[in-house]
Amino acid sequence: MAATYRRSNPLALALLSLLWEREMHPYEMATTLRERHKDESVKLNWGTLYTVVESLAKHGLIEAAEAERDGRRPERTRYRLTEAGLAELNDWLRELIAVPHKEYPRFEAGVSLLGILSPEEAARLLGQRAETLSGQAEGLRSVMAALRAQGVPALAWIELEYRVAMIEAEHRWVSGVAEGIEQHTIEGADWWRDWHARGAKPGQLPPFGPPDAQSEVD
Repeated sequence: MAATYRRSNPLALALLSLLWEREMHPYEMATTLRERHKDESVKLNWGTLYTVVESLAKHGLIEAAEAERDGRRPERTRYRLTEAGLAELNDWLRELIAVPHKEYPRFEAGVSLLGILSPEEAARLLGQRAETLSGQAEGLRSVMAALRAQGVPALAWIELEYRVAMIEAEHRWVSGVAEGIEQHTIEGADWWRDWHARGAKPGQLPPFGPPDAQSEVD
């Protein structure tokens, strides 16, 4: 009996979904994901793809159907979904949709330590991020417009709508924080500025410590 599959890489879910449609070889899987812009939502590279395919086969979720040859090119093995793979696809998808999981985004880790930077630099970097986010959202809107013009139904690229909504929400938050820093309206902004103005040496003053902590280092 195959070991329980560890649901750690969303690329595996994407590959299972492709094989739910039809048999494919790995190259076709990658090409199809890119054509459908699924690489906007799932990290895709050749090395990882073949590793994931091997893992899915090892766990009995997919199996080799047959090998095909195109001219003098090496044989390509086509894969198909097994009954166990179909069950895994449905169970995994239901879990992802229904159950929120704690994630650890890199940006959130950086934000949690924002006070180490000076207010001026923090505001500048947040403004830079906001500008980049605007460009990302605009690029995705262009992709969505092209897909819509081609007659591709929205359900086929609904994750792009979600991505744009998340980018826009982050842009609003980032812009608001940058503005709050510049206008001194964020709680603690005054002692944050004062701490950096006096040198901001490690161990002198916790950047987000209690307001009266300043008196301890005077």
